[in-house]
Amino acid sequence: MTLAACALVLIGGFLGGIFRFFLSGVVGRRVGETFPWGTLAVNVSGALAIGAFAGAARAVGGVFASDHVRDLIVVGLFGGYTTVSSFCLQTLNLALDGEGRFAAFNVVASSVLCVLFVALGFWAVVWVVGSTTWVLDSAG
Repeated sequence: MTLAACALVLIGGFLGGIFRFFLSGVVGRRVGETFPWGTLAVNVSGALAIGAFAGAARAVGGVFASDHVRDLIVVGLFGGYTTVSSFCLQTLNLALDGEGRFAAFNVVASSVLCVLFVALGFWAVVWVVGSTTWVLDSAG
């Protein structure tokens, strides 16, 4: 990992975070926040974007296959925008490599474990702090 790679990830992550904040907010204001529509929009659009980028890297190559562009766009921008895009790309790659069982396991394990660990982290802090106020709020 070079300083240049770190700088590219930093820049991309900064922009991705801003894009996430903007899109999630716009969607939430337009359709309401009783369901996390903004987060869903970010996750789905991020999955589409990383899939398109990976397809371009594989089919076109060139600048799309460059390590610097990957650091800036895939790791930085899409990583700052949504990590679900990385999860989706890795799952697709497993399926494309003929590892359908591993792809299915990744979907189930990631979904179940992530929800469980969010709950675990939440309840651990509530327990340590001793709080009786524990209304969840989305970071959306």
